[in-house]
Amino acid sequence: MPRDEIGATPFAVQPQGKLIGAEISQIDLTQPLPDSVFDAVSETFDQYSVVVFRDQDLTGEQRIAFSKRFGPLQINVRSEFNNPRHPEIYTVSNILKDGKPIGSQDAGRYWHSDLCYLEKPTKASMLYAIEVPRREGASLGDTVFASARAAYDDLPQDMKQRLEGLRAVNSYNAMFDRKAAQFGVRPKLNDEAKSKYPKDAIHPVIRTHPNTGEKCIYVCEGYTTQILDIPEAESRELLEFLFAHVTQPKYQYRHSWRKADLLMWDNCAVQHLASFDYAPLHRHMERTTVEGSVPY
Repeated sequence: MPRDEIGATPFAVQPQGKLIGAEISQIDLTQPLPDSVFDAVSETFDQYSVVVFRDQDLTGEQRIAFSKRFGPLQINVRSEFNNPRHPEIYTVSNILKDGKPIGSQDAGRYWHSDLCYLEKPTKASMLYAIEVPRREGASLGDTVFASARAAYDDLPQDMKQRLEGLRAVNSYNAMFDRKAAQFGVRPKLNDEAKSKYPKDAIHPVIRTHPNTGEKCIYVCEGYTTQILDIPEAESRELLEFLFAHVTQPKYQYRHSWRKADLLMWDNCAVQHLASFDYAPLHRHMERTTVEGSVPY
């Protein structure tokens, strides 16, 4: 839905990027939202794909309650970084305690859509900023988003026809091993460990957004390993083209973090990438993810 179709809302909406991204202000998420206000938030989210609520002093329980308004929450497969009291909360942090990481240190090194390796991938992710690294007055550790919806719209018609009906494999284990080999932060998974993680998921290359009906490119360099039922060389060629196409700067919005930001993104409509420009400074975030539907 075009962004200029947004009507009056019971809060303020300030666009942040050319295609995606908005700040929702004059709203207090510490209190339960009336249904009419929540519906307006949901509509705004569908249209902007990425929204931020600034200066929200939220407890874990309050973030869980708000997240659940959008659907059932997911429990991350890397359970060692789930909050012991609230396993729906997943910690993303480079902080060490007694020499051990308290959260995932390398989340988001590749462009990806959250949990697309599951049969029912993540509908919406909400990341809350507890500690934001800063240097010389500027925040570090930005998160970059790319509009998979706008990228699809710009494809030539013959490419759209070529991609229609194709399906692709999305693999958690393949991503895990690649990060272990490239960055050395994670140990490689042995066969026993791999058996505990999700099996590969097969999803459409072009996905229809369940709320808006718009089409989005749904392959990402982080998790997609191959396109089925075509020669391997053609699969590689198509994936490399799509990975480069969807992440072009013209489709991007870059979010600069502040403490107490609650940032929410649509994992069908956008892909995202983390920045790692802040070591040795600390960065500490907590995430909840809302389960989506089977892609079609």
